[in-house]
Amino acid sequence: MAARKKGGGMNARTLLNLVAVFGSLSILSIGGGNTVLPQMHLDAVKHYGWLTDSQFADVFAISQAAPGPSILIVTLIGYKAAGWIGALVATVAMILPAGLLVYFTARFWNSAKDAAWRHAVEKGFAPLTVGLVLASGVIVAKSADHGYRQWALTAVATVIFTCTKTNPLAVVSAAGLLGWLGVV
Repeated sequence: MAARKKGGGMNARTLLNLVAVFGSLSILSIGGGNTVLPQMHLDAVKHYGWLTDSQFADVFAISQAAPGPSILIVTLIGYKAAGWIGALVATVAMILPAGLLVYFTARFWNSAKDAAWRHAVEKGFAPLTVGLVLASGVIVAKSADHGYRQWALTAVATVIFTCTKTNPLAVVSAAGLLGWLGVV
């Protein structure tokens, strides 16, 4: 698959856009890659047109079900935008900036282990991360759910995840079976 603009055709600009999008999201992904899903959706679907809403929901589901890091969605978006080269560029752009930031921040962070400001920052990041993850869930649900059955399944899965210790693979498998049977 070749790098494409919205109108089609090979384009190095697509690769630069992948670097810009995922390089910046890398730095902003406090609490993990899922915290930047709303912006990722906005860029990949609305701004650049690399995927449709439905495709975004699909690659999100695949990235969550696949073994390994959940940020695999970046690789899949890069692939849809610019083939194998796009997959590699997007993945490196998402991993490298955050990795470097973590390395240098950890060195500084460890030197301030008894500082009062460090404990305040740690307490502040917890609610921020929860809010970002909640916003991500809403964006993915809006991209994937189009009828009352899908919304009901999302609601039931949310209740199961928040109120029980059920293995997520069991819930995903049950949802997949319901989809396969044509219930949703």
